[in-house]
Amino acid sequence: MDQNPSQKEQIMLPFSVVSGILMCKTVYDITGKVSSQLYKGYNGLKTKDKIEWNNRGFSTFHSLVVTVVSFYLVFISDIFKEDPHNPVTLTERKSHLSSCLQGISLGYFIADFAMIVWFFPSLGGMEYVLHHLLAIFSISLTLTSGKGHLYVHTLLLTEATTPFVNLRWYLDLAGKKSSTLYLYNGLAMFFGWLVARILLFAYFFPHLYFHFDEVKNTFPLGPYPLVTVPSVLALMNLFWFSKILKGAIKTLAKTKNC
Repeated sequence: MDQNPSQKEQIMLPFSVVSGILMCKTVYDITGKVSSQLYKGYNGLKTKDKIEWNNRGFSTFHSLVVTVVSFYLVFISDIFKEDPHNPVTLTERKSHLSSCLQGISLGYFIADFAMIVWFFPSLGGMEYVLHHLLAIFSISLTLTSGKGHLYVHTLLLTEATTPFVNLRWYLDLAGKKSSTLYLYNGLAMFFGWLVARILLFAYFFPHLYFHFDEVKNTFPLGPYPLVTVPSVLALMNLFWFSKILKGAIKTLAKTKNC
């Protein structure tokens, strides 16, 4: 399969990246307008809290879109299914949908990264900077090479936990830490993180290992991008999961004592 971008892709890819950035700006503005109408406490928030509130609005929207589409591409569609009769290797397979979604996601990470740096460190510390740089590097590499789409979409499934993380922040800011919703969301975040950011890598790395003959010839840098980037992300996820686990234990202990 010719992996060089076609004329259509040369137009579609930049357009999808710009669309991702515009999506962030649009949802950011809509989040602010809708929140001011539906939540009385929004207008009383500090400016920095309003910025983060709206920022988490578009990060939630992005996570929902990429989770649904990536799940479809990886587990439901025929694009990445094992097929001995398909002459195209798994690392070389792609579609207009997979390329378009990655372009939109790249636009999101660029926009979110710009906000994190501009308002640093109020929207996140150095771990967020590292996470976004790795995401931007990985997606850019697959889009320019036309290879490795399967593995990038698998990693994008980790975004499934973002709505739970953001809802936790919203409830905390609204003074709802003692609510039942906060408790259930915390449990959902714990199990969601366990599945999407821990167990997912138990699928990812064996798959990478069994297809290593294909992986090692994917990029000019060899297998290193597909090995090092997910490894760093997996370690970061384990670090964050340890914090979530400690928080869940504390919350359950308080619940039992009540």
